[in-house]
Amino acid sequence: MSSSKRQVSGAITGLSAHASPYHNAVTLFEAENADQPSTSLSPSPKPSKRIKLEVESETSNISNRTRSTRLRKMSPTLKLEETVSELEEDTSSRVKTKSPKKPKAILKSLDTPHPAPPRWKEVYDSIKEMRAQIVAPVDTMGCEQAQHKEKDPKNRRFSTLVSLMLSSQTKDEVTDAAVEKLRAAVGGTLSVAAIISADDSTISDAIAKVGFWRRKTEYIKKTAIRLRDDFDSEVPKTVDELCSLPGVGPKMAFLTLHVAWNLNHGIGVDGHVHRITNRLGWHQRPTKKPEETRLNMQSWLPIELHREVNHMLVGFGQTICVPIGPKCDSCTLSTKGLCPRFNTKPPRSPKKRKRRSSADLEHESGPKIDIAIES
Repeated sequence: MSSSKRQVSGAITGLSAHASPYHNAVTLFEAENADQPSTSLSPSPKPSKRIKLEVESETSNISNRTRSTRLRKMSPTLKLEETVSELEEDTSSRVKTKSPKKPKAILKSLDTPHPAPPRWKEVYDSIKEMRAQIVAPVDTMGCEQAQHKEKDPKNRRFSTLVSLMLSSQTKDEVTDAAVEKLRAAVGGTLSVAAIISADDSTISDAIAKVGFWRRKTEYIKKTAIRLRDDFDSEVPKTVDELCSLPGVGPKMAFLTLHVAWNLNHGIGVDGHVHRITNRLGWHQRPTKKPEETRLNMQSWLPIELHREVNHMLVGFGQTICVPIGPKCDSCTLSTKGLCPRFNTKPPRSPKKRKRRSSADLEHESGPKIDIAIES
């Protein structure tokens, strides 16, 4: 028992009893103190300082919580601004730590090499003989022709790259005219500096007849800036670096290395090569993308033929093995039985008309009706 209670109990001298004013059967007892009259109750002992401190601390906590609640209600904008600033800090930190996306490397070969098609050498030599007798658009207006009007080696290589970028989904005749017009529009020399200093409208007007000219205008301008900043205004010498340029794919990269740097690192496969090799049955399964065709052909075609096969098949596809209505009568592969697509379906024989007799005609014409005129 506490000391305060012992002191209070010591001051009590006795109990006085009296009847309850509310009920006769109830007796009330009151404690009597020595210093006070018996009719008054003794005052309750004072609480200790420890209890007061605890009560004051609880009261201060309640007041702090109330004050913070009022602050939240009075200033919602402050809370929103703090939250937004925290989110911006988190986002900025994430952006800073994010690593740059690396370009995907171009495959050089298949894990399982594609087998060589039967009698491919006979087919190849026959096409080569036909090409020797034909002058195709690629022979006079291909990407090789773009460099001949430039004297500086860097400009020669850059003009080759620009010509290939413009050739996508465009005929050689249109591409060659666009390169000439672009060269004249930028001052007579097709260089990296000339393209960067030219307005976009100037480039667009010069190449307006090629396919996707708006997109190619952007690609050529961005490529020139990349070459200036990262390659000392020089055309790269690797496939991966070339494919990292805007608008440059594997076909353009391999052909650029062939023409600009005289490097044989692979086969440039465009629509003609992709179509003709599938017509000839050179793939175990028909390929759907030019990259599949390239990897299959690089598995079995001798490396010394990788550079010339594109030029040969493109000219063959422009003149004889055209996309629609191929000229099989002018192709020696059909006469030698080397083309699996020739005469795969038997020709339709013309329908012979049956001669009809007069009886059949009378039967088909309906019943005979005699008409007589009464006089």
